[in-house]
Amino acid sequence: MAPALGFLICGGAMSSSQVSYDSQPPQLSGIGFARWIWRQLTSMRTALVLLLLLAIASIPGSIFPQRSQNPLQVNEYYQTNPEIARWIDRASLFNVFSSPWFSAIYILLFISLIGCVVPRTWEHFKSARALPPITPKNLERLEEFHQFSTNWNESELLKHASSELNRRRYRLRTLPDSIGAEKGFIRETGNLLFHLSLILLLIGVAYGSLGGMRADVIVSEGETFTNVATSYDSLSTGGLFSIDDIPPFTITVKKFTAKYDLVTNAPIDYRLDAQVVDEPNKAPRDVVVKVNKPLTFGDARVYLQANGYSPIVTVRNSVGAIVLRGPIPFLPQDGNLTSIGSIKVPDMQPQVGFVAKFLPTFERTVERGGFSTYPEALKPVLDLAAWSGDLGLDSGIPQSVYRINTEKLTQIGLDALSPGQKWELPNGVGSITFDGFTPWVNLQVVRDPGKAYSLVGAVLILCGLLVSLFGRRHRIWVRVSQKDGDTIVQVAGLTRSPGLDEEIRTLVAVLQEKSEIGKEDNVKE
Repeated sequence: MAPALGFLICGGAMSSSQVSYDSQPPQLSGIGFARWIWRQLTSMRTALVLLLLLAIASIPGSIFPQRSQNPLQVNEYYQTNPEIARWIDRASLFNVFSSPWFSAIYILLFISLIGCVVPRTWEHFKSARALPPITPKNLERLEEFHQFSTNWNESELLKHASSELNRRRYRLRTLPDSIGAEKGFIRETGNLLFHLSLILLLIGVAYGSLGGMRADVIVSEGETFTNVATSYDSLSTGGLFSIDDIPPFTITVKKFTAKYDLVTNAPIDYRLDAQVVDEPNKAPRDVVVKVNKPLTFGDARVYLQANGYSPIVTVRNSVGAIVLRGPIPFLPQDGNLTSIGSIKVPDMQPQVGFVAKFLPTFERTVERGGFSTYPEALKPVLDLAAWSGDLGLDSGIPQSVYRINTEKLTQIGLDALSPGQKWELPNGVGSITFDGFTPWVNLQVVRDPGKAYSLVGAVLILCGLLVSLFGRRHRIWVRVSQKDGDTIVQVAGLTRSPGLDEEIRTLVAVLQEKSEIGKEDNVKE
């Protein structure tokens, strides 16, 4: 008895274990898991989430200055908040639109839209060519059901119903005792056009990024800029860009005029008068460039991006020989164009460098030191700190043209000069004269071959959105049958858009009117 009982218990335990094992869900293979991932990625819900993430990821690009758009403001951010700026830079918030995380969202959205929209487009194309669905058996269960009786002929009634629905641009499916009508495919067409145009917009942005270029160059008044790669101060290109794609042109900066508000110091207008030559052996032509009025050369545009001042100095050595003369561009630090720069003189013995600050409208306080109170040069002053020693220009290590590393240098003096003043350096090292100043402009050369695709995509997006919002998809069925010698007419429909009730009431009214006319004709006969 005991062995038998033990066998039953063991058998019961084995049976329970077997049932538990069989109830486990089957595990996905590698291919099955990849298909599941693809279905999740190409769902409309995922595409909407990625689109929302892309919009959220673009917000920092409007909050923080972007290095590709305005490197001057990025440098100013580093000066005012150095510790925070380092963390912001680590998160690529100064280069949002070229950051890895933004690119990842962009690529996933691109793949998701293609995988979601293309199959839907093909299915919509096939359904648009198909006939309307067969008339349901129970029309009284559908929306806006109407029924009336008449003694008019069934075929004549269906003929008039077909004529009326055709007039309203319905596609018809005619059966012996009923008619199926459908319209409003343009609503789904607009929805698909919206998403396909969004893909076109993304393609345009990607093509513009890969095949485009963005370059900056500072040009002082009276100087000429020739559009070659070696003339740029900074140049960033896409992976598909070729140097041969740079259009040849030459710009001579004749005069730059800036107007500022006397109360707020805010800029009112920037105007650049220039002379350009855009074709070889062609006479130069005069042009005017403004902030929202760039120059266009083929598919490249030249924008007026920023402005500042270049102090003009003359540096002489110990024997009075000129070792440096000309304008030196300084970097603006605030809205009043307080500008910093460096004057490096490697041809003197020993080498001399000047850490300088240009103040267009000079003011000085004990707390702030020297600063500018207005962006226009009403009272210009050049603050100078002279340093002597090896400037490190022959070390092979890149240096900023606006700064001097003074760790290994010796300071030999401080002074502040107004235009025309001269400073004799201590110990007979030489002298520096502040001859005056000249404005400079930052020209940004942008080539974006994808902007045409982006423009077409944006226009089509608006068209698709309008069509999908105002298009109405309706299905209407009309059935006729005989009962007690009368013709029973049933009309009903289906829709996800407003307006079906009005469509059906109008159709019923027309058919009833036709049937009454038919009755009168029968009576007369």
